[in-house]
Amino acid sequence: MNAVVAAVAIMLVLSLCRIHVVVALIIGAVAGGLISGLSLDATIAAFNEGLGGGATVALSYATLGAFAVAIGKSGLAHALADKALNLVGRQDDGKAAGGIRLLIVGLLLAIAMSSQNILPIHIAFIPLVVPPLLYVMAKLNMDRRLVACVLTFGLITPYMFLPVGFGGIYLNEILLANVGDNGIDATDLNVMSAMALPALGMLCGLLVAVFFSYRGDRHYNLDAIARTERVDVTYNGGTLLMALVAIVAAFVVQLWLGSMILGALAGFVLFNLSGVVKWKEADDLFTEGMKMLAMIGFIMIAASGFAEVMRETGDIATLVEGSVSAIGDNKALAALLMLVVGLLITMGIGSSFSTIPIIAALYVPLALELGFSPLAIVALVGTAGALGDAGSPASDSTLGPTAGLNVDGQHNHIWDTVVPTFLHYNLPLLGFGWLAAMVL
Repeated sequence: MNAVVAAVAIMLVLSLCRIHVVVALIIGAVAGGLISGLSLDATIAAFNEGLGGGATVALSYATLGAFAVAIGKSGLAHALADKALNLVGRQDDGKAAGGIRLLIVGLLLAIAMSSQNILPIHIAFIPLVVPPLLYVMAKLNMDRRLVACVLTFGLITPYMFLPVGFGGIYLNEILLANVGDNGIDATDLNVMSAMALPALGMLCGLLVAVFFSYRGDRHYNLDAIARTERVDVTYNGGTLLMALVAIVAAFVVQLWLGSMILGALAGFVLFNLSGVVKWKEADDLFTEGMKMLAMIGFIMIAASGFAEVMRETGDIATLVEGSVSAIGDNKALAALLMLVVGLLITMGIGSSFSTIPIIAALYVPLALELGFSPLAIVALVGTAGALGDAGSPASDSTLGPTAGLNVDGQHNHIWDTVVPTFLHYNLPLLGFGWLAAMVL
């Protein structure tokens, strides 16, 4: 049995059985290494070597957590909650509540999409923007699974369709570059035309989530949110202004220096200097914030170790080659198998950006031999890479939403983020990606 398939399957099954994701990743990595023929020592060595790859992201989450707690201390969370609740008016006014729900969805969608291109900060905004809205969403009985789907859509669709920001990296520097390196002249290809149908599949998944799957009420413990958001905090114009200045400063520093860590630290230091966070409280607040997002950081570290073991087994290439040998001359089957293999690889390593170079070397020559057009090949490879970014327990696109939605412990990473995003995005993306490969 292919070690990558076995490792990903074990990791996913354990996660679905509510075994902690970190434990599931470790067990899956060890099982995959042993199945591939690696010794236990070699498997552990590969896992340990890969751990460093997730350290930067983990520390970024820790500092963002501290910054988010400082924002809560400023009273911005309560100001947002009060404003939104005033807009709702009476809590039994269902029409008003529905309008505020859509307003929140639209706001988060716009910010998430902007984080990929206009202000390329990726997931850094989530711990800062989402926790202050939890109290409002709970008062509206708003299902957090809907918010997870909205955020994941905003984190993925722009980079797989719009060639700016992170999309410029994914579409131009990775997708078109790898397609060009393997035998296709990509100079005049319109990458947006190639990825339009897959992006439409993502949009269909979002619409189903918003207007069908999660339009009903879901109840959350307001007391738990109140404890997280510090109900004893009072705010005024000065503290709110300082919070906005700190947020802007954090984003500017991140864009300037390219570091989420330094950006979050800059914002936290501003809160200290302004007096919003007292010096004697700073240490405790920083520790509290780090604890809040520590779980996400550990998952990212374990995921990097898992990915390194998968690479060390050599079975990623075997998986791709095996699917190629099973295809024959059936174009429809070829497109489907290539997409499914891309899904498995990305689900395991948690990065669509890393999947493209792995699969392009074999997919492009095979697709040319089977008679796919250059545009169809771009759509096929691009979709195969993006598949699995949503719905992977170890992906930024699922870990980011969980980081914001689970600050009060009422949002399960697997069942409330991973499973909903997998069902609403990977299934339509698989179908629309296959359609694009067949009709372009």
